[in-house]
Amino acid sequence: MVLLALLMEAPMHPYRMQQMIKERGQDQLVNVAQRNSVYQALDRLVRDGLARPGGSAREAGRPERTEYEITPDGETTMRRWLTDMLPTPAREFPEFPAALAFIAVLAPAQVRELLGRRLAEQDERLAAIHAQAPPGLPRLFLIEDEYRAAMLTAEIAWLRQVVADLDSGAFTWNREMIEQTARLFG
Repeated sequence: MVLLALLMEAPMHPYRMQQMIKERGQDQLVNVAQRNSVYQALDRLVRDGLARPGGSAREAGRPERTEYEITPDGETTMRRWLTDMLPTPAREFPEFPAALAFIAVLAPAQVRELLGRRLAEQDERLAAIHAQAPPGLPRLFLIEDEYRAAMLTAEIAWLRQVVADLDSGAFTWNREMIEQTARLFG
């Protein structure tokens, strides 16, 4: 989707797409760690008729590069994806809630230490989101960061409470409690 969105802005070559994704912080939304992943995704878009090779561009001291452009089908598909995705929550399977479901396997002190590390990591991520926003940039171009910041803020508040409950002993467990609960609730 991000490649089609970039091609809706202007024709460009894959390397420029990868650069723009990183410059805009969208590498937090899509995995473009390997340049090859952009080329593979672009090949699929071309195969599916959503993008096509256009002209070529040459920058000083660089080899000639093929620029790609979006097709009319690509524009229609991009709009359809957005109108499908925005109103309908996807059924996703993130790792963190799955791991939480099985914390009873670990000791409360270990869970507290691990969640404390996660809390520190999420604090850093939130600070990075706030730091990267250029002053004066319209909200339209920061909306995904605003959403990510809101989700991180909620998780950080929840983590702080769970860590505090683990520290105070208000949230704890032991083998006997787990076995008793299993007998009572099957």
